[in-house]
Amino acid sequence: MRLILSVDPIKFPLTGIGRYTYELAKGLQREALDSLKFLHGYRLTSELPQPRDENPMAGAPAWKRFAQRNRLAVAVFRQANSWLKARALKGSEDHVFHGPNYYLPPFGGRSVVTVHDLSHYVWTQGHPPERVRYMQAEMELSLKRATAIITVTEYMRQEVAKYFGWPLSRIFAVHLASGPEFAPRSQGELAAALRALDLEPGGYCLFTGTVEPRKNLSTLLSAYGRLPAATRLRWPLVVAGYRGWKSEALHKSLQAAQSQGWLKYLGFVPQHILPLLMAGARLFAYPSHYEGFGLPVLEAMASGVPVVCSNASTLPEVAGGAAAMHAPDDEDALLALLAAGLEDEVWRSEARAAGLKQARQFSWTKCARETLAVYRAVSEA
Repeated sequence: MRLILSVDPIKFPLTGIGRYTYELAKGLQREALDSLKFLHGYRLTSELPQPRDENPMAGAPAWKRFAQRNRLAVAVFRQANSWLKARALKGSEDHVFHGPNYYLPPFGGRSVVTVHDLSHYVWTQGHPPERVRYMQAEMELSLKRATAIITVTEYMRQEVAKYFGWPLSRIFAVHLASGPEFAPRSQGELAAALRALDLEPGGYCLFTGTVEPRKNLSTLLSAYGRLPAATRLRWPLVVAGYRGWKSEALHKSLQAAQSQGWLKYLGFVPQHILPLLMAGARLFAYPSHYEGFGLPVLEAMASGVPVVCSNASTLPEVAGGAAAMHAPDDEDALLALLAAGLEDEVWRSEARAAGLKQARQFSWTKCARETLAVYRAVSEA
């Protein structure tokens, strides 16, 4: 098997698609391949970029933000980017090429693309218009170039097939996983890191994710604000995640709740701290409207933390019955589940055990090997 994997998504902080690409690359390095190369920018290399913590709140330079909103600049970039990547891949047509982040450049060999979700088609209100235009244009080209598609859940496999009219025989569902750093921890392991954040082990309910409308934080804030004051003050809601698009109103709500003493907004949390923050939570809440996978839910379960999440899109598949679920906009149901999740020790014990069992069904080694099976199917077709 001769393979080229694009590693452009490995940008830091290493979350979401970047984490998937990095873990997949490491898994493939452990397999007996005839050739494994990485496309990094516009060159092929055998070296994998290494993670480091970097605060995304630093943002892009002003010129880059302007260019991203300028249609002519975006069109020029798309053309140049495709040409330069195609030039880098020329002569490697005996390899299978994998684009792990929606995008495939022109390539004379067989290629696989990972489609993580269709939010830029079915949840367009969650993205800036220029991003929707860019993603839709690139997706159309990628699907024309692809030999096969990988999705990260069966739900997405069915959605992609239905939306684009692709045969299911050419779409493969390969689950993601949580890393070994997400695991139950003792109070001694957690104490120093949480003390630095002014938190105590088991002393808070946690949400992690980008602060944006798709994550449905507004419903979580409204429901949490209806808990008895004593409950909210005893177990405040902790929100960890950087500022996303259309989040101005959400940040005002976060500030108001924080001023009342029942919420703590941490913003960006470094990757080495996040597993400790997760393991120290009393409850994890994730009321998202739409996900391609919902990795934080799995990370919470692997950490031995009870989970309350919505029943939208892929979350039932990932949680597998181990989480307490609610319809995304059912604030009353979420309120009841939050109260039980914080106070019902019988349910909490059962949820911890069920979550750990569910999380053990996923691994990055399994992800890499199932992805390798897709490459083999493509190369033999």
